[in-house]
Amino acid sequence: MKTDLPQSFRRLEYRPPNFTFGKVALDIALDPARTIVKSSLEVLPGPEFKPGEPLVLQGQELEFVSLRINGAAHRHFELNPESITIHSLPNEGREAFMVEIISICVPEKNTSLMGLYVSNGNFFTQCEAEGFRKITYFLDRPDVMARYTVTLRARETECPVLLSNGNLIHKEKLPNGWHSAVWEDPFPKPSYLFALVAGKLECIEETITTGSGAKKLLQIWVEPHDLNKTRHAMDSLIASIHWDEKRYGLELDLERFMIVAVGDFNMGAMENKGLNIFNTKYVLAQPETATDADFANIESVVGHEYFHNWTGNRVTCQDWFQLSLKEGLTVFRDQEFSADQMGSESGRAVKRIEDVRTLRQLQFPEDAGPMAHPIRPDEYQEINNFYTVTVYEKGAEVVRMYQTLLGVDGFRKGMDLYFKRHDGQAVTCEDFLAAMADANGRDLTQFKNWYSQAGTPRVKVEEHYNEASKQYVLTLTQSSAKVNQQPFHIPLKMRLLTSGDDQKEQLLELTQEKQSWTFENISEKPVLSINRGFSAPIILDFVQDEADLLTLFSSDDDAFNRWEAGQKLAMQFILDNRLPGAQLIAAYRTLLLDPDLDPAFKELAMTLPAEAYLYEQCASVDPQNIYSARRAFRHAIATELRMEWAALYQQMQTPGDFSPDGVSAGKRSLKNLALSMLLDADVAIWSAMAVNQYQNANNMTDRYAALSGLVVNGSKQAGICLRDFYSRFTDDALVIDKWFALQASRPPIAGVEPTLVDVMRLREHEAFKLNNPNRVRSVIHAFCMGNPASFHQADGSGYAFWADAVLTLDPINPQVAARLARGLDRWRLFAEPYQSKMHAALEKVAASKTLSADVREVISKALAS
Repeated sequence: MKTDLPQSFRRLEYRPPNFTFGKVALDIALDPARTIVKSSLEVLPGPEFKPGEPLVLQGQELEFVSLRINGAAHRHFELNPESITIHSLPNEGREAFMVEIISICVPEKNTSLMGLYVSNGNFFTQCEAEGFRKITYFLDRPDVMARYTVTLRARETECPVLLSNGNLIHKEKLPNGWHSAVWEDPFPKPSYLFALVAGKLECIEETITTGSGAKKLLQIWVEPHDLNKTRHAMDSLIASIHWDEKRYGLELDLERFMIVAVGDFNMGAMENKGLNIFNTKYVLAQPETATDADFANIESVVGHEYFHNWTGNRVTCQDWFQLSLKEGLTVFRDQEFSADQMGSESGRAVKRIEDVRTLRQLQFPEDAGPMAHPIRPDEYQEINNFYTVTVYEKGAEVVRMYQTLLGVDGFRKGMDLYFKRHDGQAVTCEDFLAAMADANGRDLTQFKNWYSQAGTPRVKVEEHYNEASKQYVLTLTQSSAKVNQQPFHIPLKMRLLTSGDDQKEQLLELTQEKQSWTFENISEKPVLSINRGFSAPIILDFVQDEADLLTLFSSDDDAFNRWEAGQKLAMQFILDNRLPGAQLIAAYRTLLLDPDLDPAFKELAMTLPAEAYLYEQCASVDPQNIYSARRAFRHAIATELRMEWAALYQQMQTPGDFSPDGVSAGKRSLKNLALSMLLDADVAIWSAMAVNQYQNANNMTDRYAALSGLVVNGSKQAGICLRDFYSRFTDDALVIDKWFALQASRPPIAGVEPTLVDVMRLREHEAFKLNNPNRVRSVIHAFCMGNPASFHQADGSGYAFWADAVLTLDPINPQVAARLARGLDRWRLFAEPYQSKMHAALEKVAASKTLSADVREVISKALAS
């Protein structure tokens, strides 16, 4: 590991490459202990070519064997641990020449899971962002795009399946039990999109016909015992392909499209051209082992990676600073796809609320913390640390604002022009903005501020109603916690609610620091519904009294703002440490009994703001006080509405075979919330019903919900059911991840030993593996980053555990360790004694002399904040 401070990379220092590649031929002889890679590179002068300059290729953890140029041995080079520098190029590099390099890597020792590695005896790759340099020496940057031909060789008994990007053009038996497969990708791509997979895998496949009449082969490859869990992923892939054709006119451009699932993977999935590699979590599902959330996540992630085929692959990033160009845009596309799959406007609203909850709970804190950055950062030390909720989720909100400003048709026109101009290119965020502006004849110059300015804008709302003139004046003032920021271009949907119900929704464009709008002939003082549908990712400074919020919660025609009003009411009560009054209980009761509301919406409306979101509303956080106040508020709702919860539990049953459709999933979500509330009201009375649901469920959603209710409420039957659960699903890794995560996520319970004791015990469990990211996330991350009430203890025991975990994980997998390191980056937000104990834990990690660049960047920024 490096001991010196990592180098900083700055966006404004970007320079095009001195050289580029035309064609790339790779010949890879796969062996876990000694994989031999022969790369043949057609080298061409690049945009910044200067005669006589050397060719510098990146390479890490490689054993160099030989170098040839134009077929002849070449000895004018320098090797170091990060690169090879080649001097004395033919004709000083003015014309195309061939470079051949043979090198060796060791996949079985690659615990970082970047580059080429082995998982359960099979070979996989992960090259984004800078993993290709661990496979062979290369210009490993996204603006070097080349056409690849890849020959894979392996022992046939060990690796009967050999896959790479593009189209299969040749297969051959070789001597000594080896065989080979040759793959050709007809489209130029950067090295981060390279992929290979080899091993003992099986697939399901479908042939579909695209809009042009072309036949396409779709395959999903998994380990043989998982083949029966792939149907939903295949259906999601087919739906994604058809949706992209219909919505954006984008057709699948290869003869085949493949998805491969692997259990050891740092990310959710990777969009390698034509060969997407997925974490098993986002491929495998059947009713007995996957929850409704799992089914929904698979649909979303399959869609996301397929949509990258155009937004990321056919048009890619000039450099890694432009990451949101592909990720923010593609998250927006997968959100729209999933919303459309819900099948109704109310379903779309539910999806929108879920997306905003994620943004607020994860991205808003990031925007306010030491790792805050614009969706296009200006500087980074380790690019892996910038695969963040800001780049992805806030990036998606910025793309959504284009659609809000331009309309659905205008946004489509911008997308069409973007592809027409830039297909096959590596481009910038400015190129996307220019396409949107030019296609619609709009000046979007000010909109650029969303790309360059960090932090969440705050918009203060002031309203004045003159009863005599029937005039309503709305004044909006925008500000930011960051200094020297220019005003944002903020689209805000709004409507004035009156008893006459004669006001229409309008779109306001806030472009100045302070602006006012005057509305005439308003017959009575209206209730303002603003930022409808969460039209902009902002924080509203808007003091509305409880009467207005109750009006919005009861009757706003915008589903998002109706939900939002309920969240604001609950937040105010919890932060004031008040129990819900009679009016609020009545409003909750009315909502639960409303036959016109979707069950999924009711479940969201009755789910309280998360503790992490409540923290962001406080100047100084006492996590135990917030936990206690929130728990007491929830207990009051559970108790006061126990008759309604009991009735809903019966009414929301879904007899018959399991279906993951939106209506059925919504009923299950409300039923299981009702069960959770009943257990909260009186665990002794309702435990028997939960145990019955656990034992008789025909799907994982209901079984896991019952088990969760028993565990988090401290039921005496929880231990018996936990042991039964483990016994039932011992051989299913993804389900055992759930078993681990549930116990690591248990909140504090009076009379029960601290959750940290359970977590320490789980770390020693025979099924726990530190080198498996899913298992680490299910225990260590679940406790440190998903269980605030148990993690934030006054004695600092949780923080000490966190520090030891970061230091232990870092040498094994720096990416996983760096994500865990983010767990204390908001330490200054907390009251004493929490703050000083967090600081001590951070200092302990910082004192290590062997930290990876990934972890050191996070820790140093946290301490400097």
